[in-house]
Amino acid sequence: MIFYLNGIFVGLLILANIVAVKLFSIGNFAILPAAVIIYIFTYPIIDVIVEVYGKKEARRTVQAGLIMQILALIFITIAIHLPAAPVFKEQSSFETILNGSFRVIIASLISYAVSQNLDVFVFNKLKSAHGQKKLWLRNNASTMLSQLIDTTIFITIAFYGTMPIAVLGSLILTQYIFKFFAAILTTPLVYLLVHFIRRKESQEVSPS
Repeated sequence: MIFYLNGIFVGLLILANIVAVKLFSIGNFAILPAAVIIYIFTYPIIDVIVEVYGKKEARRTVQAGLIMQILALIFITIAIHLPAAPVFKEQSSFETILNGSFRVIIASLISYAVSQNLDVFVFNKLKSAHGQKKLWLRNNASTMLSQLIDTTIFITIAFYGTMPIAVLGSLILTQYIFKFFAAILTTPLVYLLVHFIRRKESQEVSPS
């Protein structure tokens, strides 16, 4: 099952980067990148990996995600700069969708590396303290803290100096509120995946 979790995790990361250019609004409360509705699911997956397979395996998954994001960036850049065929009339649209600014890309990679590794660290510390009890606590505590760090680092690096500090603070607050409640709503998913994987693997090791 670890291979499926790794594949889903990396796939979600790449997909989130692709759709990040789209902005959507929640009434008058917030304007958010479409990537957020995908990226929030990467934290439960990492938490499940720590819970079932341990900290070392989770860190490998985070490293694989970082490597794949860098590779995706390299190959997308190559694709953008390939000479467009005369019949291809959508080069400008292609560049607009896929060619993010260098500053935003750097912000994304740094915030990802820091927050995902923090999530693994905090979750593992709480698991060492509680064993298999209080999964809901370590899932929510690690995710909520990591999402706060992720949001703060990303928005600060990506937009500092381009807008007033008050606006930056507002962006961080509104995005984090969305992620905070998303972490609570994804808790049942963590329980479901942990239960399914443990049951599946216990069946595979039991004698037929």
